Amino acid sequence: MFDAVLFDFDGLILDTETPDYQSWCEVFEAHGCELPLAVWSQAVGVPAGAFDECGYLVSQLGRTVEREPIRRARQERFYALVSEQSLRDGVREALDAALLLELRIGIASSADRKWIEGHLEHHGIRDRFEAIRCRDDVRRAKPDPEVYLAAADALGVDPARALVFEDSPNGIQAAKRAGMTCVAVPNSVTMHLDLSAADMVIASLGEMSLNAIMEELGERR
Repeated sequence: MFDAVLFDFDGLILDTETPDYQSWCEVFEAHGCELPLAVWSQAVGVPAGAFDECGYLVSQLGRTVEREPIRRARQERFYALVSEQSLRDGVREALDAALLLELRIGIASSADRKWIEGHLEHHGIRDRFEAIRCRDDVRRAKPDPEVYLAAADALGVDPARALVFEDSPNGIQAAKRAGMTCVAVPNSVTMHLDLSAADMVIASLGEMSLNAIMEELGERR
C-alpha cells in the first residue's frame, strides 16, 4: 500500500510550535495585548518570517516598538522552551515500525536544514531519515506541494504511495496536493485548527501503531 513514510518536522516530530506561540504570547501580554490563535495560525506550517508578529503588535498598540530587542528576547525565550521539549509521543516507535516494514523514511519541512538536523542529532534519530527536503531545497513553501514532491523524488517513490504525517492545515494541504495520503497528528496549538482535509486525525503517534494506521487507511480505501 505504501512504499514510504514522510514526516513534517516542527510540531510533528518535535513540538516547537507550542513554544513558538507561547513565547510570542508572552511578548504581547507584556505589552498589554493579545495574540489570538486565529491570527497566529497563519504562521503555522510556513517558513519563519511569513507572519510579521511585531507588525501585528504595532497594529494593536497604535505606536511603534523597538523590534530587534523584542525579537532577540523572544528568540532566547523560544530556544529555552524548545530545549525542554522531548520528541512527541510515539515518534520513535513509528520510526522503528517503518524500518521493520522496510519503508523509505523522509522529512518534508518548511524549516531550514540546520534547524532540523541539529534537533534530529540532539535526539539521536538523524540516521533514521534517508532524505530530508526543506525550505533550502525548494522555491515554494507549504501549502504548495513542492517540498513533498521533492522528498518523494529523493526517496525514489511514487507520491501516491507515500504516507505523510502532518500537524497543520498548510502541511496537510501540501501533502494532499502532492497526491499523498495524510494523517494529521495535531499538537496543542494545531488541535484547534481545521484539519478536516486529512485522511485521518489521531491525537498522537502513541495512540495507534504505524501498522494499525496503515491497516485502517487500507480499509477506508
